[in-house]
Amino acid sequence: MATLATTHEALADSLRASGADVLTDEASLDFYAHDIYDRGADLAAVVRPKDKHQLAAAVKAATEAGHPVAPRGGGMSYTGGYTQDRPGAVLFDLAQMNRVLEVDDISMTVTVEAGCTWAALRERLAHHHLRTPMWGTLSGLKATIGGGMSQNGIFWGTGRHGTAVQSCTALEVVLADGTLLNTGKKHTRPYGPDLTGLFLGDTGALGIKATVTLRLVPEADHHGYASFAFDDAASWFAASSAIERHGIATECFGFDPYLNAIRMKRDSLTSDAKQLMGMMKKQGGVMKALKEGVKVVTAGRNFLKDANYSLHVLTEGRIAAAADADIDIARQLVEHYGGREVENTIPKIIRANPFGPLNSILGPEGERWAPIHGLVSHGRSAACFAAFESLFDDHAEEMDELGVHYGTLIAAVGGAGMVIEPCLYWPDARNPVIEDTIEKAHLKKLPRHPANAEAWALTRKLKQAIVDIFHEHDAAHFQIGRTYRYRDSLHPRADALLQAAKAELDPKGLMNPGSLGL
Repeated sequence: MATLATTHEALADSLRASGADVLTDEASLDFYAHDIYDRGADLAAVVRPKDKHQLAAAVKAATEAGHPVAPRGGGMSYTGGYTQDRPGAVLFDLAQMNRVLEVDDISMTVTVEAGCTWAALRERLAHHHLRTPMWGTLSGLKATIGGGMSQNGIFWGTGRHGTAVQSCTALEVVLADGTLLNTGKKHTRPYGPDLTGLFLGDTGALGIKATVTLRLVPEADHHGYASFAFDDAASWFAASSAIERHGIATECFGFDPYLNAIRMKRDSLTSDAKQLMGMMKKQGGVMKALKEGVKVVTAGRNFLKDANYSLHVLTEGRIAAAADADIDIARQLVEHYGGREVENTIPKIIRANPFGPLNSILGPEGERWAPIHGLVSHGRSAACFAAFESLFDDHAEEMDELGVHYGTLIAAVGGAGMVIEPCLYWPDARNPVIEDTIEKAHLKKLPRHPANAEAWALTRKLKQAIVDIFHEHDAAHFQIGRTYRYRDSLHPRADALLQAAKAELDPKGLMNPGSLGL
């Protein structure tokens, strides 16, 4: 009878026959069992394919041996997108599948391997003065495009162009049996029922993305920036929603008072000025860069100290007058809802380095961080936010005692509504993914906390309560993973259709089992 060791060796040999790199050492398996938030069950192996054919062959080898499989993009999940509930899965790290395969500036599409990051794609497309409509998440330095298609996401371009998956036209997907499936036409979507859409936002439950084709648009030549402050949440939400409905902003996002305070602690003026000067040199020459750098230092980080709620608006156009006109409309809308304009440092700095280091996955005092988000309709966003405020008020004493605190981000999504993202912070030990992600020099500056079971338990309780509040307010979610209540939101016949698709594509239930609630 084969021993466990020989069984693992046989699995590793069959996976290596694909030509892919295979990791089975204890340290690697432990590292890959984590996401930013938590650790999943032990893994049997980690496979690092170099192309779609190696990916397909290795998936087939794993599932034929009876092992579940799951995809990992940049590892930025915090909702159990790839961590497993049961031991023995084979994890596929797609980081080596990182090529831009084709830039078609005639048909205006780009095709990439799933492990290509948003930052790498932006750099490549800059040579063509092109970009995708939604062109990345804030974690785009490490977050991959394949992960973006599986989990969906927002930020750059979202105010006008919607979410990440709305920029996609076609996929190549590896199914659980190793079949490489082409989902549609590169130049248009849909053609008939939307088979590409079936695999978008599926959190890897139906297949592993191998290649992704996205639409292209011309890069903007001119940009506008404005920041505003509000004294109450109702006006904050009303103005943000009005700006989205007018279609004037490429990005429109804001911070509540608690997240404003965290941002003021986190960033340095020197870093701000350098980033902004670098961007302005590209856009308007050395003198403009120096003037903007001086403005950052002069304004300091206190311009929002008296603001309860901040809102930041970015616009763009082919000519400067167009970008400026949209900023003027935003000013009028903000004034109508009782807001006031403040120094526009924050949107300029963020745009200057759109895919910056991911140091914010720990708090400014080294605290752990867990964002929980929902996409809520404009009509329900303020009430949903108020429900969170009530939740935190109800738990204020316990949170203070254990050092748990929060801050909330909002962001308008073109044609959809408002993302609300309460972020929890608590003193606790770091995990290996956090250690690997944050810049080493920054990490050295932060306090190191011991494991804190009580704070961890409270955080998990609050996280579930936030998820439930979102469900009550009819929210949609990205990164559904093993966290959000997707199937609870479905009509029974829709849920049956979803399960039938899962059974057809993955009859043995080996493709990222548990994700999407399947």
